[in-house]
Amino acid sequence: MRVFVTGATGFIGSAIVQELLGAGHRVLGLARSETAAQALAAAGAEAHRGALDDLDSLRRGAAAAEGVVHAAFIHDFAQYVAAGETDRLAIEALGGALAGSGRPLVVAAGLAGFGLGRPATEDDAPAAGPRQSEPAALALAAQGVRASVVRLAPSVHDRGDYGFLPALIGIARAQGAAAYVGEGLNRWPAVHRLDAARLFRLALEQGPAGARYHGAADEGVPMRAIAEIIGRHLGLPVVGKSPEEAADHFGWMARFVGLDMSASSARTRQQLGWHPGQPGLLADLEQGHYFGR
Repeated sequence: MRVFVTGATGFIGSAIVQELLGAGHRVLGLARSETAAQALAAAGAEAHRGALDDLDSLRRGAAAAEGVVHAAFIHDFAQYVAAGETDRLAIEALGGALAGSGRPLVVAAGLAGFGLGRPATEDDAPAAGPRQSEPAALALAAQGVRASVVRLAPSVHDRGDYGFLPALIGIARAQGAAAYVGEGLNRWPAVHRLDAARLFRLALEQGPAGARYHGAADEGVPMRAIAEIIGRHLGLPVVGKSPEEAADHFGWMARFVGLDMSASSARTRQQLGWHPGQPGLLADLEQGHYFGR
């Protein structure tokens, strides 16, 4: 299958490209720059010049492919509403090019923010918010697109990660302590990026229209356990912060670190035969590569 991949040179997207190529697919990757195009060529993929806000380039890429993986998102929390709107328009453009074809479109969404007090399941509807990747994607099923969604854990970890774990480590260094909120028993789901990449491939190959899948290898990792490893590797004290103190310590991360948002992937594993085999979040942290920056 020739697959058009957005976000193809990003942390997760580059792993998806390698997973697809390794399974015998051909990849057409969205490239915003010559540097990105060269990286795709070096990986064995073909480059398609364009950008997430260039809707014509997205339509052309999707029209030239037998399937699409949309892994790109502008992670700018200062402009999150605008980023969500760019994402919605991009998904609609990709879907418009695939309408009536029955070709697959797999869209990356998120598990952050469910906060149900129990493990979220694939049946749970997402919370309302600026990022509407999931409803935008699943609405395309009525237009003859085999659209499905992969809800990624808020921590997708591996070497090269620039997301939440490096942010927590940076905050600990700046504040002189690794912290958690309350007793630190609230939990985050997590997934290694290579396991996540395999899930995207399986969803592309097998997923029916309207399916939701959970990219969560760790159902829930206690925040205190994460803080303890960070503190040990940095030689810093590990402390609990009240919800009122969290904003001063964590800054913009305060809205996330106190959330309890565990998630089950039992149905995803059963339906797609997805069996994560990479190190879990705590084991990956313990390897030490996150602390050499």
